[in-house]
Amino acid sequence: MTMSTSVEEPTKPHARFLLGLVALFLGELRDGLTMINMQSAFLIVSKYYTEKQVGVMFFVFGISQFLFQAPAGYIMDYTDKKVFCLGLACLLTTAITLLTATTAQEFGANIGFMVVLKFLQGGITAMIPPGLNSITQGIVGSVGMTKQVSENEMRNHFGTAIIVLTGSLIAFGTYPNIGILFVVSPIACAGVIYFLSQIRPEDIDHDAARGLKATSDSPDAEGNSTENTEYKLTGPDGVPAAADAESAAATPMEILKDPILLVFIVIVFLFHTSNGTVLPLVMQTLAIGEGRVGILMSGLCIIVAQVFMVGSAKVCGDYSGRYGRKTLFLIGLFSVPIRCLILYFLTGIKNAQAETSVLLQVIILSTQILDGVGAGVFGTMYILVTSDISGGTGRFSLTLGLTTAAMSIGGTVSGYLGQALAQDRGYQMAFLILGFMALVPAVGYLLFMPETSKEMDKKEDVVVRMTTIEEAPAANEEGESSPAIV
Repeated sequence: MTMSTSVEEPTKPHARFLLGLVALFLGELRDGLTMINMQSAFLIVSKYYTEKQVGVMFFVFGISQFLFQAPAGYIMDYTDKKVFCLGLACLLTTAITLLTATTAQEFGANIGFMVVLKFLQGGITAMIPPGLNSITQGIVGSVGMTKQVSENEMRNHFGTAIIVLTGSLIAFGTYPNIGILFVVSPIACAGVIYFLSQIRPEDIDHDAARGLKATSDSPDAEGNSTENTEYKLTGPDGVPAAADAESAAATPMEILKDPILLVFIVIVFLFHTSNGTVLPLVMQTLAIGEGRVGILMSGLCIIVAQVFMVGSAKVCGDYSGRYGRKTLFLIGLFSVPIRCLILYFLTGIKNAQAETSVLLQVIILSTQILDGVGAGVFGTMYILVTSDISGGTGRFSLTLGLTTAAMSIGGTVSGYLGQALAQDRGYQMAFLILGFMALVPAVGYLLFMPETSKEMDKKEDVVVRMTTIEEAPAANEEGESSPAIV
């Protein structure tokens, strides 16, 4: 008995082109994060919130994301209305962003209402990451994920940079009443809804979206079906030993028993606990007390990071298959403590100056290049590693929901911890403490996480080399060194 396999990456240019445009306009909507950071600067500078008040609001936002992330992934695994769910989530989170900007009162007078809004927004945005990525995997299959996720991330970061640049210029021109900057949010949402609506239902193979098979059987733009990658037991005559049957998805408990997934979830949590609050603190360092120039510089923090995230996503897509996931992931993880150490020294210099020089502001801003490396690598690689771990389980969206939930709760803890440290111990000590915390997930990944991509390659090598005793002599007589791949 032998195992045969056929591998062909799907080519659906129309659907993949639309995916890129969805990712481009999704920008700040993808996880609510970018507009959340802009909201943070807006509330502190324009509405005179304290750091702790902002920390409480976004702590609630993150807790809500955490609570709803796994259920959102579970829903996406089962629903065949993935496009509708993603579009609705984008529409609702945009509405809440606008409501926050228009109803926030000075000094947090209605903070209770703001907290309720953030709880709702957190739950809604939980649908977006599994929604986008399950649609992506349903179109390209797991064998096409490395390339397509990289392209999605590149366009997403580029779109975010455009959105934030537009918002920052509006804020610069309207300072101190900067709430009008959030007009960019519905414009981006309109683009997402339009291009999502152009994706045809038949473009998405829902079994491939769940990770039950490696490629998608849905037709390409010319109406041709892409070939499914399967591993079939066959007899000497090449006839399948058993009839084809729909693969059964793993149970949620089986997913949770995977030790590699559990280690990865812990590392994702620890990474975001240390890194999640660094960007808001850098933005506040540049914005507070610096007038309209400070607001512009804080917006540029996001833009610089997003531009370099485009490059990071490109590198991940081009080289993670060649050098493995682990090497690139470690580069991203270790960039965070380095960045925090640099910020510790720079904020010390800033504290010693009576008036912050433009040169120092630019140097502080330049540290966002490292954010582009760290967060850029993480944003692409955590999706690919999750896809590696969940391959064949039929629970890709659920698994992604679990890892994204860890990201959410880590960012939540980080948000409040960072704001509390900044208010009680100062920004300089906050960066130092966060830098030491960032070493933990980096060392943890180095020591405890295997190379997920190579593990899959080893399994494929074993499958291809499995031949019967009868086939081996025949192969030698024909001068073949390995079984045929059909």
